[in-house]
Amino acid sequence: MPNCSYRTLISALLLSLVTLLSGCSTLLARDPLRIELVGIEPLPGEGFEARFAIKLRIQNPNDSPIEFNGVALDLQVNNQPLLSGVSAQNGQVPRYGEAVISVPVSLSAYAALRQAWSAAGYQNGQGLPYELRGKLANGLFGTRRFNDLGTLNWPQRPTP
Repeated sequence: MPNCSYRTLISALLLSLVTLLSGCSTLLARDPLRIELVGIEPLPGEGFEARFAIKLRIQNPNDSPIEFNGVALDLQVNNQPLLSGVSAQNGQVPRYGEAVISVPVSLSAYAALRQAWSAAGYQNGQGLPYELRGKLANGLFGTRRFNDLGTLNWPQRPTP
């Protein structure tokens, strides 16, 4: 019989701990980060793979800095996966501040062919919808996910 009260006590303590942690998480409500795709630069590739560096501008509209120790992202263009990458870089976005980070990404030959096929209906690469999804990692409770939607308009060729 004493074993049963011990289990009840442990269960009550665990329930209290979970309730306390969930209550604390609501006190840390933060505004979402603003993430913008600001550039794509070529990097040396290997074989049938192309490599790029995606530059992201991260704006922090919160009263406390955001620290991160890893970045992961996926870029879809025209509702098709195009680029993905990860980086173990460390950094900080200051309170009410911004930072520009660069994440190396890969483009497989298959993804490039799929994009070329699906983009054939767009006039000169104008108006291609994109979605950028990712996360800034910082442990169990510090990871911040982000999402950015927009339209890619490739530069026009100069007319002679």
